[in-house]
Amino acid sequence: MSAVTAAAEEPLRKTPRTLDVPAFVRGRRHGLTLGALAALAATAYAVLGLVKLSTFKASIFDLAIFDQAVRGYASFGPPTAPSVGMPYGQGMDFLQLADHFSPILAVLAPLYWIHNGPETLIVAQAVLLALAAVPIWHYAKRRLGPVSAHLVAVAYLLSWPVAQVAGFDFHEVVFVPLLSAIMIERADAGRMRYAALAALGILMVKEDMGLLVAGFGVYLFLTRRRLEGVGFVLFGVAALLSIRGLLMPLVGGGGEGFHWAYGSRGATMGEVGLSIVRDPLGTLWQMVSPEVKVDTLAFLLWPMLLTALLSPLVLVAVPLVAERFLADRPQWWGPDYQYNAFVVAILVCAGVDGVHRLAGWLSGRFPDGLPGRLTARGLTGRWAFAVCVIAITLVPRFAMGQLLRASFYEGEPYVAAAREAVAKVPDGVVVEAANNVGPALTERTTVLLWGPQSYGAPWIVADVARWTYPFGAPEVQQQRVDEALRTGYVKVFDRDGYIVLNRPS
Repeated sequence: MSAVTAAAEEPLRKTPRTLDVPAFVRGRRHGLTLGALAALAATAYAVLGLVKLSTFKASIFDLAIFDQAVRGYASFGPPTAPSVGMPYGQGMDFLQLADHFSPILAVLAPLYWIHNGPETLIVAQAVLLALAAVPIWHYAKRRLGPVSAHLVAVAYLLSWPVAQVAGFDFHEVVFVPLLSAIMIERADAGRMRYAALAALGILMVKEDMGLLVAGFGVYLFLTRRRLEGVGFVLFGVAALLSIRGLLMPLVGGGGEGFHWAYGSRGATMGEVGLSIVRDPLGTLWQMVSPEVKVDTLAFLLWPMLLTALLSPLVLVAVPLVAERFLADRPQWWGPDYQYNAFVVAILVCAGVDGVHRLAGWLSGRFPDGLPGRLTARGLTGRWAFAVCVIAITLVPRFAMGQLLRASFYEGEPYVAAAREAVAKVPDGVVVEAANNVGPALTERTTVLLWGPQSYGAPWIVADVARWTYPFGAPEVQQQRVDEALRTGYVKVFDRDGYIVLNRPS
């Protein structure tokens, strides 16, 4: 470390002595504050998800899918997900691991011994998202001090990528903010063994998480931890190739062809890699076109006041962002879904590191004090306050803003009819349910997604008044009901567009 850098960092690391408050008391106070912030955020996330579930705004894709998989683990059986297996033509015994490689879901199984239902997933998701604030706080504390670290923790807890996950049923991404923050913080603390364990956990979240681990290896290599960096890169790439090419096909997945979204660039990962090398300018253009990708990048970087760009940590997020932006699926490009949560903790830590580096550089540039009598600690403190304010101002724009509207808790007028329709279905049966109805049935029935294709289930809960995935229009949904009636189903309920059909034995 150069003398200038050391001198620049010195004022950031010192904490003024407090004579009347012992250090252990201050530490306990900070811990209680952080715990209260995390608990408050977890409560808000849980309320958001539980209200959506109770007012029929949740969906089979993805809440019922994960509910079925975790229930399989909880009963010491395979994590089957018939709600996704049947639409894919894979049958009732289709394993969730073949859809997305997420064995980490098994850690949630004991919670189902307490409550066997999708509410458990929603609460677990809320807690996991909130817990990521703890390693983020510790990382920020070492650079900015404890008070600024609290402001950074609030900025994370209110961040829009986290809000979008909490507002989208349940998704395996909920493990990534916590694990990626632990990986970064433990590596920063010199505890590389624990960072490696966190990286291993990340690889258990989804089949493409080797990209994140490899990106972290590049960061380590560039920050002069070359041996560890090479190890993380090799580990991440090997996991990426083996999970997609070997493990997923073994459990019934389709290898490269399953969920493949890069047809314009090639049929395999190797072909995509070659296309990037052969056409780097075209690749760069694709990363910013159409304009929604630029909007997403702005939303990702602006809340940290662009300081993430000053840190090499930002490189950890690049592979996952590129994976989405180079795909053929528009829903992966924007800020509306849960995909940005894969990188949110990384970018928050990068923002912290970036402003720390900026303050150090300015201190070296102005050894007699920053312009306007501003100290390095004062600069980072004002930055932390600003990013906290920005996070607060973005709350109404994204999913957490629903909590501020009374109509969100009341639900739509059709909710009463939906509850009556669900009550008509007996326990233990197989039922084809409309996408927003399935989560209310998955705890006590085997739920399949009601769609254009009939699976011959003895019970159907249809919705013909509102568009529901995967139909093209409500008219097609009515045609599907008429077809079922012609083939022997009997109507047992009809109100406000909800129709319950049963096929007598």
